[in-house]
Amino acid sequence: MTLAISCWKDFKLKHRYGLVLSLVLLAGGMVAHAAGVCDPRAFGARGDGTTKDTAAIQRAIDACAAHGGGTVRLTAGTYLSAPIVLKSNISLELESGATLLGSRAHADYPPHEEFQEPGKEPLIGAYGAMNVTIRGAGTIDGSGAAWWLKKDEPEVDGPAPKMIIFDHCRHVVVEGVTIQNSPGWNLVPFASSDVTIRNVKILAPANSPNTDAIDPFSSSNVTIDHVLADVGDDDVAIKAGEPGVKATYLPSRNITITDCTFLHGHGLSIGSDVTAGVSNVHAERIHFDGTNNGIRVKSNRDRGGDVTGLFFRDIDMKHVKTTLNIYEYSGMETRLTQKGPSADEETAQPVTPLTPHFHGFTFENLTSTEGATAGEIVGLPESHVSGVTLRNVKIEAQHGLMIRYAEVSGTGFVVESHDGTPINKQADAVVSLH
Repeated sequence: MTLAISCWKDFKLKHRYGLVLSLVLLAGGMVAHAAGVCDPRAFGARGDGTTKDTAAIQRAIDACAAHGGGTVRLTAGTYLSAPIVLKSNISLELESGATLLGSRAHADYPPHEEFQEPGKEPLIGAYGAMNVTIRGAGTIDGSGAAWWLKKDEPEVDGPAPKMIIFDHCRHVVVEGVTIQNSPGWNLVPFASSDVTIRNVKILAPANSPNTDAIDPFSSSNVTIDHVLADVGDDDVAIKAGEPGVKATYLPSRNITITDCTFLHGHGLSIGSDVTAGVSNVHAERIHFDGTNNGIRVKSNRDRGGDVTGLFFRDIDMKHVKTTLNIYEYSGMETRLTQKGPSADEETAQPVTPLTPHFHGFTFENLTSTEGATAGEIVGLPESHVSGVTLRNVKIEAQHGLMIRYAEVSGTGFVVESHDGTPINKQADAVVSLH
């Protein structure tokens, strides 16, 4: 009898302690996921810039995802991290004073297929996710110098990792943050739709290689608004395929770019890889200052597709080397301006599914001052550029506009060229400009 009573007391005591422990653990979970917010510090993140916080940040993301979604909030501090993966219904929020700092260690970025090609895991990736957001007043820094200079670690095969990739995602928002020093391309929506990138700064040194700011790649319904890009490569580059490949990529279409400022960089580009086609691109109120190029639409015989429905309005450029680059033969602008056309450029080739087909481009209310070259509009003998309209376009540059294998028309077109040749009409140029 005494033994039975003692056992019962022990059972009640253990049960009580177990209940208390369960409540403590539950309370801890509620703290880590209070009101839909998952705090990486509650999962062990230090934010001291030295401790690698990758695992803690990923645990916070996974915990929020397990509850159906929520906000993973980085408070002030520097969070050193290797690649992390966002999930559906997750918002990564960086408060003012918070920096997500990419690891400098090359080994932290393992091989990973990207865009149907070999690559490396990006610092931030999202794959097949919906309702994904990156926002806040903080900074994402990719420690790109460790890749640009290749001094800190042995050479690693393959390309440098990208900073942020949304791969086959829907309903994506990137807002408010500063993105800087990416090892490679900064922000890439790939095969994604309903993407909004707004009030974002994207920065990299002017001499940093392959640091494209935003690359909509085989994506649709993309809005790029109030973005400041100051980088080492394309400020925006719209892509739709890879050389020699057509069937497996999606087209890029319905892309709107408004109220942006592009400083260093290669300007607003479409191509050169456009095998699946690009259509319905609308760019308005864009300011260029000091970019290598202004607006560039480019391809080649091995990577072309149908590119149409491009509309550019209220564009101003200053100190831009080349205002307009439209060419269907990659690198043609250099050969034409410096060496003259090659035999390949003069000889029509058979039309294939990879032959570029550029048509239906409108430029309206565009001014460019203090440039080197007004530009080139150059097609192929077998595939002329057609339907280019230049309306109220005024360009001041050292050299004029070259037109070759192209049909160009418009009103209010003025080129003030310092070499005295405003329009250089070459082979098969059909020009009606007033």
